[in-house]
Amino acid sequence: MNPAMIRPYQPNDRSFLYHICLKTGDHGRDGEPFYRDDPDALGRIFVGPYLEFAPEFALVLEDSEGICGYALGCLDSRRFYARYEAEWRPRLCREFPMPTGSPGNWNRSQMVHSWYHHPDYFCPEPDADFPAHTHIDLHPRVHGKGNGRRMMEQLMNLLKGAGAPGFHLGVSYLNPSARQFYLRLGLVDLIQVGTPPDACIYMGKRLMP
Repeated sequence: MNPAMIRPYQPNDRSFLYHICLKTGDHGRDGEPFYRDDPDALGRIFVGPYLEFAPEFALVLEDSEGICGYALGCLDSRRFYARYEAEWRPRLCREFPMPTGSPGNWNRSQMVHSWYHHPDYFCPEPDADFPAHTHIDLHPRVHGKGNGRRMMEQLMNLLKGAGAPGFHLGVSYLNPSARQFYLRLGLVDLIQVGTPPDACIYMGKRLMP
């Protein structure tokens, strides 16, 4: 029996999900050493908005040691990004000014703060086929046990039940194991944006014929 349980997100989970985002924040590896000055830097982009705008598509993985993963999604990416732009990003920009000086001298937190001011709203085409998008992170202690597949399958079922014809996600070029995982789930490569090693590979899957 799998000891990890998948359940819906609850409001008191937020800080734990931010921590999981941190612990997987170095292209799937532990990002904590790089964000000691601002541990929530990544979570403010990759977790918080989903909990605020699409909590019905937020799943939590929990085992005997506590929360150890999450799967997040939204039904309509363009609508989600419009809300992010209007309701979420202004506060981030007020609280975290755009870093100054040469980007080559910025630390990891400063780089993420710059993303607050210059967000990436890219949606791969055809947009009508893959309007939803998802994001998943698991603590290393629960890797290799089928938890990622279980979470993605449950999230895909939620999106399909809500009417999504398909979804997409982005994978770092520096995280090839994640891309292989998604290929095994039936996703296909849609487009690569940027140049290695900073490239992002967008993948997608149809949920309806």
